[in-house]
Order: sequence, then C-alpha cells, then structure tokens
Amino acid sequence: MEKEKKKKQAPEPQFINREISWLAFNYRVLQEARDKNVPLLERIKFMAIFSSNLDEYFKVRVATLKRLIKLKRKTIEKLDEDPAETLEMVLQEVKKQQDEFGEVFRKGILNDLKEKKIHLVTEQELTADQKKYVTTYFQENLQLLLVPMLMDDTETHFFLKDQTVYLGVQMSDAKQKGTPVDKYAMLEVPTKKHGSRFIKLPSQQDNRYVMFIDDAIRACLPLLFPEFTQFKAHAVKVSRDAELDIEEDVSANLMTKIRKGLKKREIGTPSRLLFDPETPQPLLEAMMAHTGITAEELVEGSKYHNFRDFFGFPDFDLPELKYKPQPALPHPLLEKEPSIIAAMQKQDYMVHYPYQSFEYVIKLFNEAAKDPAVTAMSATLYRVADGSEIAKSLIKAAKNGKLVTVVVELKARFDEESNMYWAGKLQKAGANVILGVPDLKVHSKLGLITRNENGKLVNYAYLSTGNYNEDTSKIYADHALFTCDKRLTKDVEQVFNFFIDRQPDKKFKHLLMAPINMRERFTDLINREIKHAKEGLPASMILKMNALQDDRMIRKLYAASQAGVKIELLVRGICCLQPGIEGLSENITVHGIVDRYLEHARVYIFHNNGDEKYYIASADWMTRNLNRRVEVAIPLFQQNLIDEIRTIIDLQRTDNTKARTVDNSYVSKHVTDQVRAQYATYDYLKNLLK
Repeated sequence: MEKEKKKKQAPEPQFINREISWLAFNYRVLQEARDKNVPLLERIKFMAIFSSNLDEYFKVRVATLKRLIKLKRKTIEKLDEDPAETLEMVLQEVKKQQDEFGEVFRKGILNDLKEKKIHLVTEQELTADQKKYVTTYFQENLQLLLVPMLMDDTETHFFLKDQTVYLGVQMSDAKQKGTPVDKYAMLEVPTKKHGSRFIKLPSQQDNRYVMFIDDAIRACLPLLFPEFTQFKAHAVKVSRDAELDIEEDVSANLMTKIRKGLKKREIGTPSRLLFDPETPQPLLEAMMAHTGITAEELVEGSKYHNFRDFFGFPDFDLPELKYKPQPALPHPLLEKEPSIIAAMQKQDYMVHYPYQSFEYVIKLFNEAAKDPAVTAMSATLYRVADGSEIAKSLIKAAKNGKLVTVVVELKARFDEESNMYWAGKLQKAGANVILGVPDLKVHSKLGLITRNENGKLVNYAYLSTGNYNEDTSKIYADHALFTCDKRLTKDVEQVFNFFIDRQPDKKFKHLLMAPINMRERFTDLINREIKHAKEGLPASMILKMNALQDDRMIRKLYAASQAGVKIELLVRGICCLQPGIEGLSENITVHGIVDRYLEHARVYIFHNNGDEKYYIASADWMTRNLNRRVEVAIPLFQQNLIDEIRTIIDLQRTDNTKARTVDNSYVSKHVTDQVRAQYATYDYLKNLLK
C-alpha cells in the first residue's frame, strides 16, 4: 500500500514589523539624496524630507512606543509585539541611517557643492574679509535675537522648545591664573526669527559662499561672552510627544480641547534629545541637569540638527541644479469649457495632479458659489492650504445664501490650528460646520454641489484621492473625479447624511465607505479572485496604496496567493506583507516608487474574470483607515477614464528607474528602455493635448 502523500503545509503568515517598514521607506528617501542622477539642489531637499520625516516619526511613533513601555506588564503581554524590543530595533536602525545620512552629507553633498563652486563654510574656514562680514551681520541681524541661558550651580531648569536647535556652550578664560574654570550656557538658534537657517556671504568671482547661522553664532561667541576667551559650542535638539490625548467626542467644546492639546503638545514628554557626539561630557551633563532630559532620551546625531531647514537652502539662481520645470498641464477637454458644471453635464472628467492643473477644482467651487441655481454645497476638509481658495469659495457661497455644509477634521495631526482657523471663518459666514465624527477621523476627500434645474435638484460631485490643497497638489500625485453620475452622487449624498445624523445604517450601492462597508467589499472582491483562481480562471489584482499594514487584509492576500491569484502591490510606504515566500506569498510582488513627486493616490484593480473593476480611493489598507476613519473608494465607470488610470498604473508597474522593493533594492526589469513612471506619465498626459 502506497504511503499517502502528506499535503505541504503552508508556513505561518509572516509580517514585517510596521516600524522597521516605515524606516525602510524613509531610507528610500535617503537613497534619493545619495543618487547623483538627481539634481544637486533636489538631493538637498531629499535630505530635508528625510530629516523632517524622522522628526515626525520620533514625535509620534517613538513617543507612542515609550508610552506603551510604561504600561503594566500584563497589558504589554497582550500586545502583538514587545514595545521595548521594538524600540530597541528602531533606535538601532535609526542610528544606522543617521550614520549614513552624515556620510551622504559630508562626502556626497558638500563635495558636490564644491564642484559647483558653492561652499558651505564653517566658522574655522572664514577668510579675514568673510569674518568681518559675518561679525557685522551678526551684530546687525542676530545678536539681539539671542538670549543666553547660563547654567550655574543653581537648580534652574530650562525648557527646550520642540524641534528647535540650541547650542550648548562651554567657555573659559585662558588668561585666568591657575586652571581655567569652565562655565556653561545655552543659546536658542533663532531660525524662525531670523527667517532662515543660512547666511549668504559675498561671492568671489564665480564662487558662492553660504554658512549656517549656527556657525555664525559660534564665530561671534566672544561678542556675547566678552569675559571669556575659549569656547566650544555643540548643538542639541529635543523632539516631544505629539499626541493630543483628546477624547474621541465631537462637541461644542472640541475646539477648546484641541487648543489645550496643542499647548500641551508644545510641552509634551521628550521622545529624544539629539546631540552632537563630539559634545564634551561635562557640557552634555550640564545640559541634561538643567533641562531634565535623561539618558534614555539621548540619541546621537551630528554637528548640525534640523536638516529640514535645508528646504530653505539658497538656490543661488542656478536652475540647472534643480529639476527641469514641469508646468501643470491643462486638461485636454476641461480647458476648452467655459463652465465646469456645464461640462460635467456631458460626461465625467478626471484630473491627475500634479501633472495637470488644480485650477479646475478651484474654478468649480468658485462657479458654484456664484451660480444662482446652486442651492447647496458640501465638502470635507482634512488638510487645506493656508490661503485655501476652496475654503474661500465655501465662505462666499454661505454669504450668498446657499446651504453650505463643511466637515472640518480638527484632528488632522499638525494641521489642527489651520483647520480651526477655517472652521471659525466658515461658521462666521453662516456655514454649517461639522467638527468631525465621534471616534472617527474624516479622511475622505469629497465635494457635493446641488443645483435646481427646471424644478429638479441635481447633484454634482468632486471625489479625490488627495486633499483640497493648492500647495500639496503641486508635489502629491493624486487623481480627482468630476462627475454628475447619479450612481455616485447618490452615494456621496449618503456620506454627507452620515456626517449629519451619524447613523451607520447607510446603504451604498457603488461607493465603498469605511468604516461601514469598505473592508467587507474589498474582502468580497478578493474572495471573487480566489474563487476564479480555484476554478482555473484568470485571477489577478493590482493594488496601489501608500501603506499596507492591516493584519486581516494581509492574511486575505496571502490566502489569495496560495489559491494562485497573481497580485501586484505598488506600496510607497509601510508594507507589513512579506512577498515571495514559498507556499505563502510566492504569487505576490511588491514595489514602490519614490521620485520627484510623492505618490499619494490609491488605486485598486480587480481582474474579475476579464470584467475589471477599478477604484480610486482615499484609503490605505491600514487598520486605522478601514476601522477608524471615514474613507471612500470610488468605482470608475467611464471607459476613457479607466484607460487613463490603467495607462498610468502600467507605467508604474514597468518603472525600472525609481521603483524599489520592500528591502530597498531597485527593481530591475528585463526591458530595453529606461522607464521612469512619473516622467512618462507627464509625457502621456501632455500627448493627450495634441
């Protein structure tokens, strides 16, 4: 009797740690800073992005891990991972990346700047003429902005502002008889008050010179402390816990709670103290003693902190050191239409930012605000520009007597103050302002315009993967749909009804809405592919998102892979799914693009036995998006728009220039021609104008 063959058991699902995956994404940003094919001044901006990302990471994620570590042991044991072990892994990876960051800056950026005759000089490198210029500049522009804080034997405690660079100064008088006695002080580097972190020095022939204001202060310490002759000055910076700890209610007091929370954020628990490893131990100990910072918060950095200030690095009017301009393209059809609303009556339109102009959405809202036939306007505001034209249009509409309903998400992290400002302006104009939804963040990007047309109310909708933000629309790659298709507008109306009555009994025929039906509908779509694969039919998915973290969705993708479904994932950021594991995920590939623009759009494509289903969405597949946010995924019905999305996605699938895998290796595809998806997308949309 033949032995029965044992079925090969699939391995247990494997997951990449979320924190390590995020750090891997930020490392992809650092790779752009290292890439000499990227224009030099753009590489400097990627240094700034890397630094800014890491600052926020420490303020939010590392601070959260430190909170978890303080929980009771029994509570910690219920967590999926030990926060102490995770924090240790995080700090090791951060140290590794920061070491490389310093090397990229010192051996890469600085040397390449010199080749272009741009010199970032230190206080030791100043010529006599430059020293004279810096001294005069210091006396006229910096000295009055500096308030020395002496660290003596008293128990005085200094409060270090969040994300602000300070210089710790060790000084002594060499002329003093006997052994000089060291004294200590701290100085805030006044970047905001000065308006820039840099000082441009006079050019010499075709050589250009620039220096940190930190180094200008170092050069002029004798003017601040004339009784001393010897100085050592080293930088520190603190990052503070950014969580607001606001109860998830939406009441008349929410604005007050947010304001109190923002003040608390300014004095939040330190999550790290970044310090120069060259700092003398007595100076470091003095700073710790006078600030209350403990050894647990210490993280080695470099001589300079807050590299995000490199966003303001002078460009010296050298356009050849930056990306060639890609002016926003006109839409081939909308550009010819005098009225956006009238155009929408004919067909649906899709605009792809930043390749195409954001002006069409501004034009739509301005037109609606003035249109006497428009009776109502509704919108969700998550992150808007400081001088938001969209918000101004809604204010204008309210003043014109239209029924304006605006859902303002006050809990949009780091945009709370801006959103409170616009909420107040809208309320004063007479708009019905809804301050979010209990226990949920409103992350969907929706607009609804209602017109009275021959006695009938007709809805027009704007649905986008990105925010109503004129500024970020220039650097975030998103898709936006203009439609009056009743299949969609009826569901959008239901979303706004949910905001008003907060009843989860809404039925959606076409939209996928989190947290009501999105997870269920996406699961159904995956199950359909699994069914087709088991029946021997073609089965595949192409899923593009910013982050993939949700355990249940990942397990479902593993199940689909095991059934034979071919899955292509385009994930820019966090990806906790491990592709390519035999018996588990060998049918799954993952890559993401980090390039000139931030890939922000979410696109979900299901083969459906040849009758493909296309969705654009505001939602990633993270637990927070599917369970704790109001999100919307929008089906596409119009064939020409489906073709546009498919072309753009196919370009990203074949990118062999800026695409990287989950382990940060560049994707190498067997193609003859170089494909850089973002540039190819611009060319594709430009060709539509012909």
